[in-house]
Amino acid sequence: MTVLISGGVKNGKSYHAQRIAHRLAGDAPLYYIATMIPHDTEDEQRIARHISDREGWGFETIECPCDILRCFDSAKPEGVFLLDSTTALLSNEMFLNDGRINHAAAEKIAEELCVFAKNAGGLVIVSDSIYSDAIIYSDLTEEYRMGLAYIDRAIAKICDIVLEICCGTVVCHKGELKE
Repeated sequence: MTVLISGGVKNGKSYHAQRIAHRLAGDAPLYYIATMIPHDTEDEQRIARHISDREGWGFETIECPCDILRCFDSAKPEGVFLLDSTTALLSNEMFLNDGRINHAAAEKIAEELCVFAKNAGGLVIVSDSIYSDAIIYSDLTEEYRMGLAYIDRAIAKICDIVLEICCGTVVCHKGELKE
């Protein structure tokens, strides 16, 4: 089973994703794919909160900020994976450490996630919907936003369930989420 959870920032997506992944796993291995590279104190606090929130749930954390298929090097494919998040993954793959921009990052990530989903026992993906406002951004920011939208559309096509978290409320756009 593959699940996409999208919605606004700090809206409860990770908590819902943890619950779903935990339920899907049953007795299978349960992995949390951490994609964020901390750049400031706020990022470090967010990571610490996420670690604390999943404590006791049985997740094994895999740090994988790019090249997501490498997760299979250290995990059992039959396990259930929670990837949090495509937003950080795109940032890491698009904005390279040497200052270059990888303009093909969104397509690469979408393709890799489709392969990942086919080879994993289960996959829950968290993404941020940052592409729906009408503010005019710089060309590069707009490219990033449209890249994230591209990834979400590609993933949504192959997902069994697509959820949006809005003001803490779960809205199901595809499939059926059974509690």
